[in-house]
Amino acid sequence: MIGKLIENFKNIKIAVIGDLMLDEYIMGKVDRISPEAPVPVVKVTEEKFVLGGAANVINNLASLGADVYCGGLVGKDNNAEKLINAFPKNVDCNLILKVENRPTIVKKRVIAGHQQLLRLEFYINEDEEKIIIENLKNHIKNIDAIILSDYNKGLLTKSLSQKIINLCRENNVIITVDPKPKNISNFVGASSITPNKKEAYAAVDANVLENIDVVGEKLKKKYNLDTVLITRSEEGMTLYDKEIHNIPTYAKEVYDVTGAGDTVISVFTLAKAAGATWEEAAKIANAAGGIVVGKIGTSTVSEKELIETYNSIYKEK
Repeated sequence: MIGKLIENFKNIKIAVIGDLMLDEYIMGKVDRISPEAPVPVVKVTEEKFVLGGAANVINNLASLGADVYCGGLVGKDNNAEKLINAFPKNVDCNLILKVENRPTIVKKRVIAGHQQLLRLEFYINEDEEKIIIENLKNHIKNIDAIILSDYNKGLLTKSLSQKIINLCRENNVIITVDPKPKNISNFVGASSITPNKKEAYAAVDANVLENIDVVGEKLKKKYNLDTVLITRSEEGMTLYDKEIHNIPTYAKEVYDVTGAGDTVISVFTLAKAAGATWEEAAKIANAAGGIVVGKIGTSTVSEKELIETYNSIYKEK
């Protein structure tokens, strides 16, 4: 089953709308303190950029063969070109808007040895809603699913999010969301959301002692969702569909959880669009998440890795 399902990933067209960003890593060594202020002086030895935020979700989908439409805002700057040029060939960037008088979002991390010294972020709040919706309307008939990737950088306002969700509902298109708790009300009516445990509790203002299943059902009912998938770290995942499905974790070693949520929502949505049930999609996403936490940095999953890992967990031939 899994092999045929994943083979069908190549036939899926999926759009990602969200906060596109670059993650910049400035690495070096510290051998003295600045005479100007009590801060370390970093001798830079390496600089690198990787796709971050919604761009990492797109990269995950593209690595599994889906045709991906990329939607969001960037500046008219060199960082925008770096971001766009880093996407694989099966990513359509025509939905990206290049906007004057704003920078492309870059998260800068300065790292000396294994110690992160500081992190800089650029917060953007631009409303290009009308253009985004019109562009999406022109493509919606060719799209099987849409992911809203919310990094709380100002793009996915309540107005824009609701217009996208309504457009999907009208056209029978799956729409999933990786939400920030403070923005959860923006995503009423989505097909599914994929918060982690902490985000789920925050989204319904629940006490930490409250049963997780009560929290999951509250989320589903309060925000009119078809399903909710709560990721629970070493406790696995729980899917709230017509029934409650507990999916245990399997990761043998955890090196880095960076980007794991991006991988989960990518594979969860892609599998559902390819014909899986929500439960099957959650199991496949669980396998993918277990793979990426065993890697360093934001990572993607290959078809071969996913099939082999899924079969090793669920004992399929």
